[in-house]
Amino acid sequence: MTTVAQCASLDEALLLRSVLASSGIEAFVPDEESVTYRGQLGSFRLQVNEEDAEEAIKVLGESKP
Repeated sequence: MTTVAQCASLDEALLLRSVLASSGIEAFVPDEESVTYRGQLGSFRLQVNEEDAEEAIKVLGESKP
């Protein structure tokens, strides 16, 4: 797995995962279950399979305003 983004919140990581999924790229948030009782871990990694990393980075770059 390759980390393609570090997100400040779980919501942001899940949104970016959805963006990648709409482009046909399977993505994972391995820290998704690590949320503390206060709701924040501090940083959430968005990961894809190594062979999808280059395309994922391109898609994420295109999705920024």
